[in-house]
Amino acid sequence: MLLQNIHNDAIGNFRIIGFIEGISYLVLLFIAMPMKYMMGIAIATKIVGMAHGVLFIIFIALLMLAAQKHKFSMKDSVIFFIASLIPFGTFVTDKRLNRLEDKI
Repeated sequence: MLLQNIHNDAIGNFRIIGFIEGISYLVLLFIAMPMKYMMGIAIATKIVGMAHGVLFIIFIALLMLAAQKHKFSMKDSVIFFIASLIPFGTFVTDKRLNRLEDKI
């Protein structure tokens, strides 16, 4: 499981926020947006969108921190960033982060 073997480190914190941010993105896309456009409940996207936006900013900050501390390659940093823009992307890149975390 994702949260089972995470160390208290920059990569571990990045993995945790990546998981939470990924969930918030899916909730925004597949729950809040249909509620807004199919049911007329606009407040759903306002609340979930704000939460996701804050989580995304934290995600980017932790990406930069982990990349600097553990000397991620530019390729890895770009992959992690692009993955955050794609639904389910942060879950797919978690394996790569797990390998990086095991090296420390």
